[in-house]
Amino acid sequence: MHWRKPLILCLLCALCLPALAQRQKSRAGKSTYTQKRYNYNSARVRGAKAKVVCPIFEHSKYPYHGIGFKLGDPFAITYKYYASSKFAVAVDVGRPASSLYSRYYGDKFDEYVVRDTFSTSDAFIVPITHKVKLDIVGDIKLLYHFDVTKISQGLQFYVGAGWEIRKTKVQYDYTYSLGEFNSVDEFGRFERDRLTMGPELVMGIEYSYFSIPISAFMELEHFTDIHADPGTTRLQGGVGLRYIF
Repeated sequence: MHWRKPLILCLLCALCLPALAQRQKSRAGKSTYTQKRYNYNSARVRGAKAKVVCPIFEHSKYPYHGIGFKLGDPFAITYKYYASSKFAVAVDVGRPASSLYSRYYGDKFDEYVVRDTFSTSDAFIVPITHKVKLDIVGDIKLLYHFDVTKISQGLQFYVGAGWEIRKTKVQYDYTYSLGEFNSVDEFGRFERDRLTMGPELVMGIEYSYFSIPISAFMELEHFTDIHADPGTTRLQGGVGLRYIF
């Protein structure tokens, strides 16, 4: 029984030695130092295929354009002009997530109904509901990019500032009575147009290491209103994709 182990070892050596010899032969003419330095064992990609697996943005080919969509607050069509590897301008136009501001618009009822419907505040008014009939937002941002490819190939971090304008139309329904004896409640409805604008700060990350000319991004924005409700702030943001050309 003790002769089996040496026999198995001999068979393994007979099978492995030719393969090792062939591998050493293929490395002939290259020292171990040269092989390690230039990584001769790694896969090499050249020509048109290299452009597919490498990041989209090449320093020698700026400017670039990007167009796509953004999901979040707002849901928007987004365009970005990459002037250089450091600077870019982004423009978003779309519809805000109105449901996030439902309570905010509801709290505005008392302010709007007295001014728009009654000459005094003596009437007994009961709000029923409100509905956003129009909500459009647009912004433009100047961005500065930081190269963080040491963290991940194709990754960029950016910060910037811009200006946002938002147009909103809200419809309010309510019942009211004038406080007289045996008075009947009446139904009322009115609409309020709002124009909001102000500066915004933005920060985000962008990733472009794909096999197709697509850039993915995620960003967070801090908006300050200076028109409809001066001093009011809110956080916005979202994720999206752009086609780069």
